[in-house]
Amino acid sequence: MSIRPKKYINHLTPAYIAKRQDLEGQEQKALFIWMYARYRALYDCAFHVPNGGHRHVAVAKKLKGEGVKAGVPDILILQPRGGYHGLAIEFKATPPKSAPVSDSQLEWINRLAENGYMAVVCKGFAAAKETISNYANLPIDLH
Repeated sequence: MSIRPKKYINHLTPAYIAKRQDLEGQEQKALFIWMYARYRALYDCAFHVPNGGHRHVAVAKKLKGEGVKAGVPDILILQPRGGYHGLAIEFKATPPKSAPVSDSQLEWINRLAENGYMAVVCKGFAAAKETISNYANLPIDLH
């Protein structure tokens, strides 16, 4: 009978740390629960873009070939209001646990703003809640 050694887990890799402590994901989940209860019409037009996270190289290549692009905002609300086509939110965890905004994320925020979207970076649940509340108070633009 042979004794197999326990598999070593490197607890310092970004993938392991992200899996163990996904504060951004937890806050974003709470935001969608809040939006469902408070602004159902916006919730019905809202979704999360699952671009982030750590993936196997082969999966990442496959997704890139299917059109996944780095930096696309985390949350899109496709309901036109106040002269905007919709709301795009790059969501970060509440400081000091927030990650920096990448160059590709800033490029997307600017690109969407130039094309008629309200596009913002929100650091934390409270900031995103305020942004969505302000957007919800704008008049609906149905052409």
